[in-house]
This record gives sequence, structure tokens and C-alpha cells, in this order.
Amino acid sequence: MSENTSFNEWTDVVAEGRNALVFEDKNKLYGAFELRRRYNRTIAVALAIAVASFLILVSIPKIMELIEGMKADQVKNVEITSADLTPPPLDETTPPPPPPPPPPPVEQTIKFTPPVVTDEPIVDPPPVITDDSPKISTDTHDKTGDDDIVVPEETNKVVAPKEDEIFLVVEQPADFPGGINEMYKFIQKSVQYPQVEKEAGITGTCYVSFVVEKNGSITDVSIARGVSGGPGCDKEAMRVVKIMPAWKPARQAGHEVRCRFTLPIKFSIK
Repeated sequence: MSENTSFNEWTDVVAEGRNALVFEDKNKLYGAFELRRRYNRTIAVALAIAVASFLILVSIPKIMELIEGMKADQVKNVEITSADLTPPPLDETTPPPPPPPPPPPVEQTIKFTPPVVTDEPIVDPPPVITDDSPKISTDTHDKTGDDDIVVPEETNKVVAPKEDEIFLVVEQPADFPGGINEMYKFIQKSVQYPQVEKEAGITGTCYVSFVVEKNGSITDVSIARGVSGGPGCDKEAMRVVKIMPAWKPARQAGHEVRCRFTLPIKFSIK
């Protein structure tokens, strides 16, 4: 009987006695030894999962019927009550509402008719003579050479500019010391490209507006149009304009006047 039992264990690849003998003095931490040792437990777990999955699949229709029944019970429990929508009776003691305000007066507009170009000569209509029109006499009178000739007083005198007036267009504009070429040299020497805008590759033209005073100094420096996405360029352009030397002031009607100037400063990376 013991021999028969030993034979059965030897033919059973998952028997513990057979595995202990076969894997004696060998690495048992992984490989076939672990697979054979856990075979029965793996089969039991797989069978339990299969049975549970089968039971869940079989129970799904029943679960759906229960859910539908619960929804039907909830709908049945809703009570619908009718509402009286008839308007309330009018109270005769209540005064009627005031009449609506009159519409605003209609403003009369004149339709603009575009001019038409034609080759026909334009004939002016005859003047309309009314009672208020000046009367032209047809009588003749003898005049002598001793009659006084009245000369109208001259009115086209040159008017001096106001004290604080700022001119945009003048007879003689303001000028940088040495001319425009010297101004460009001064800007190229003084402008320092902002590091942030330089690393970001931002370029463009900044238009700086400022006033050249009567003594040639620079005031009221502002940005007329800056570099898109480059505030550092705008600040640098304003800084360079503020450190400019005194200009030759503008002149109007023989007087030194204040003049507004707009200077473009271009920022480019070569």
C-alpha cells in the first residue's frame, strides 16, 4: 500500500514529496518549484473567480428588474395637484395706470447727395432780389480830384506767439547740435539693448515724443508708440532722449518757441 502511494506521488508533478526530491539542493525561490507548489491554490482561486463572475452575469437581469421597479415606485408616489390660473378680479377702486409718455420728437435730417462729375458748363443762377438786398443807384454824380481817399487800416500784422504755446509745425524747426547725422551717432553710441528683449529676440521701432523748450532743453518725454512686447526697449529709448544735449530751439515769427518733436528709435538684432 505504501509503495502504491509513493508511486502516485511520483507521477503527480505537484506532489510536495516529489518536488522536494526533484528540487533538492537547487534554487527553490523561483521557477518551476514555485509554480508546482502553488498550482493547487492557483486553480482554486481561478475557479472561485470564474464562479463569482458567472453568478454576477446571471444576476444582472434580476438586478435591472429591481432597479426598474424602484423607479416605477418613485414615479407612482408623485402627487400632481391642479393650480387655479384664472386672473384675480379687478379692483374698481384702484386708479388706472398713467398713460405712456409721448414718443420723442423726430429729428429732421438732410440727406447728403454725392456730387456728380459732368462736362457741361456750370451756369450760376441769377441773384434773388429781396427787400433786404442793397439798392444800387443808377444816378451819376460829378466827383473832383480833391475828394479824400480812405485807405483801410492794415490788419495783417505778425502776431507774436503765446508764452507757453507748444507748436507742432514751425517756420524754423528745432535741431540737434551738429545736425541730424550727429543725433543718429549720439543715439547709436548711447542706446544699450535691453538684455531681456535681446534674449527673447524682440525687435521694433519706438516712437518717442518730447518738447524742445525755448532754451533747447528736453522736457515732457513720453512714448507715442512703443515696441510690441518690449517694455524694456521703450524705457531705454526714453532714457537716451532725456540725456540728449540741449537742442537749437525752434523759431516762429522771429521768436524762439516751444516745439514738440517725435523721434523714431529702431531696435534690431544683427
